[in-house]
Amino acid sequence: MKFVLTKPEDRGTKEQDWLVSKFSFAFSTYQDPTRQGFGQLKAFNDDVLKVGKGFGTHPHDNMEIISVLLKGNMNHQDSMGYKNEVGPYDVQIMSAGLGLHHSEYNIGTEDVNFLQIWINPRIKNTQPSYRAMAFPLDERKNKLKKIIGPERTAEHLHINQDANLYLGHAQTGHVLQHEFTAKNRCAFLFMIEGEATVNEQRIEKRYSIGLWETSSLTIASKTDCEFVLIEVPINQ
Repeated sequence: MKFVLTKPEDRGTKEQDWLVSKFSFAFSTYQDPTRQGFGQLKAFNDDVLKVGKGFGTHPHDNMEIISVLLKGNMNHQDSMGYKNEVGPYDVQIMSAGLGLHHSEYNIGTEDVNFLQIWINPRIKNTQPSYRAMAFPLDERKNKLKKIIGPERTAEHLHINQDANLYLGHAQTGHVLQHEFTAKNRCAFLFMIEGEATVNEQRIEKRYSIGLWETSSLTIASKTDCEFVLIEVPINQ
């Protein structure tokens, strides 16, 4: 097994009067040649959006763009005609494909905190699409809940990539096991809250760990914890 551990202070930061972003990989004004994504995972941003503020209408193409809302309420509006409001532990994915425009604003009374995740698509120049689904905590206590995958099913959201995303929850002392194919695959885990060991590596709040050359994860919680787990191909 090989791994790379990232602490909160190792991440890039961009602070504006309406948005504070923490970047796990090179993005926007944060440029680091040693942090150019992880396999087909292109970006992982921990964003705080101020009340009444947001991202004005802007374009995307050929990227799978995922938002996992952790706190607050925001809206989504795009050039395909979708208008949606999302709250805590709602997940949305845009397959930008040939191209689209969208906007997102904090429409609540508190700061919004959401994870913005970009994954390279498996097939380029597809018709763009948008999907959203709720994943409340009571559906995923002490387990890994699959939120996104390549299969088309009513149980989770679809992505145009051979990638799997999970929301994990574990109470103090609980151990979660996860198996996946090691060949050309890597796993990225981001600790939202709490503390655990991941394959015996200590992970605290807002730490992340990327692992490869392994087919098994053992996640042993030291406190109640929540995390995001992402599996992606290393090479396309």
